[in-house]
Amino acid sequence: MGTLIELLDQTELEGVTQPLQRAWTLPPGAYTDADVFSLEVERLFNREWICVGRVEQVAQPGDFLCVDLPAQPIVITRDRSGNLNALSRICLHRGMPLAEGSGNARRLTCPYHNWVYELDGRLRGAPMMEGVEDFREKDCRLPRLALEVWQGFVFVNLDPDASPLAPQLSGLDRLVGNYGFQNLVIAETLHFDSPWNWKILVENFMEAYHHIGTHRNTLEPLYPSRHSTAPDNDGEPWAFLWMPGAQAVAEDSVVFPDLTADERDGLFAASVFPTFLFAATSQNGVWYQLEPRAHDRMDLKIHVLLPPAVADALSDEERRGIRELISAIHIEDIAANEGPWRGLHGALTVQGRLSTFEKAIWQLNQYWVGRMR
Repeated sequence: MGTLIELLDQTELEGVTQPLQRAWTLPPGAYTDADVFSLEVERLFNREWICVGRVEQVAQPGDFLCVDLPAQPIVITRDRSGNLNALSRICLHRGMPLAEGSGNARRLTCPYHNWVYELDGRLRGAPMMEGVEDFREKDCRLPRLALEVWQGFVFVNLDPDASPLAPQLSGLDRLVGNYGFQNLVIAETLHFDSPWNWKILVENFMEAYHHIGTHRNTLEPLYPSRHSTAPDNDGEPWAFLWMPGAQAVAEDSVVFPDLTADERDGLFAASVFPTFLFAATSQNGVWYQLEPRAHDRMDLKIHVLLPPAVADALSDEERRGIRELISAIHIEDIAANEGPWRGLHGALTVQGRLSTFEKAIWQLNQYWVGRMR
C-alpha cells in the first residue's frame, strides 16, 4: 500500500479539487484499486466517526449489538449502570469473537475457553489460568472505542484523539432538527448484498440528477431533479440534499408534527462522511447502514424509521407495503450501482465532469481527497 499520490495520478486529483463548476469525478482507480481501499481503512475508517447503530437497539441494561468495522469487529453494550460502551469484541486470549448478532446478556463469554467479560469490558474470569506468571484478571480489559450519540444514532471512532463529532454537525442539526430523529425507532429492515465499491452507493444516494433516468417513473414526478439543491457545508464532514415536492402531501399522512409546509411536501437525503446516509419525507425516515468489506463489496441494510406509536400501530399489510416500496426504489438504484461498477473497470474509462446538480458529491470528494492525502 502506497500513499494516495503514489496510487492515483496527481493531475487527476487536482481535477477533483477544482471548484464545482470545473470539477471532475474521482478517477476510476479510486473505486477499483484494492490498495486505495486499504488506504481508506487506515485514513478514513480507522480515524473517522462511523455510525454503527441506534440507541433503541441497545436500550436496556444487558443489551448488546455486534458490528464489523472494516478493520475491527466491535460490540456496543448497555452495561448494568445504563452506560453505553463501544468495545473490541475479540477475546484477549486467542482472538476469538465473543459474540455475534444482538441480544441481552449479563456478561460476554468467549465460546472458545469461557473467558468472561463484564459489559464495560473488564475481564471477570479466566478459567484454568493458575500458575501463569504476571497474569492478573483485574488488569485485563477489552479495548474501548470513542462513542457519541447524535440524533439517536450511535457513532464510534477507533482514533482516541478524534475531535468530538457533535460540533462538526451543528450545521446539519439545523437542517434535520424538525424531524426528531432522536425520537424514532427502526420499524422495518431490508438487507442487500452489494458487490461494488461503497463510494458508488454514497454518490448515487447524494444526488437527485439520476431521477431523470433511473427513477423517471417513480421519484422524478414527485421530486423533480432540476429543483434539488445542496447548501454549503463550510468544509464540515457532511452533505445535505434538498428535493422539493411537486405535489402536496395529505396532512393525515404526516408523522412528524414539527415540519414546515415545505418540509411536509419535500424529501431530503443527508450524509455524514464517510458512510452514514439517512433521508426522510414527512411519512418516514430511512437509514442506509453501510458496512464496507473490501474495495469491491459491502453489506447494506436499509432501516425504516418511524415514531414508536406509528411503528407499533402498523398492520401486516402496511409493513408489507413499506417494504415493497423501499425495495422497489432500491432495485432501481441497484442498476445505477452495478452499471458504473462495470464501467469503471473499462480500459478506456476516464474521469467525468460533475454537474452542478452533483454538489454533494463534490463535497464528499473534497473530504475524501483531504483525508486520504
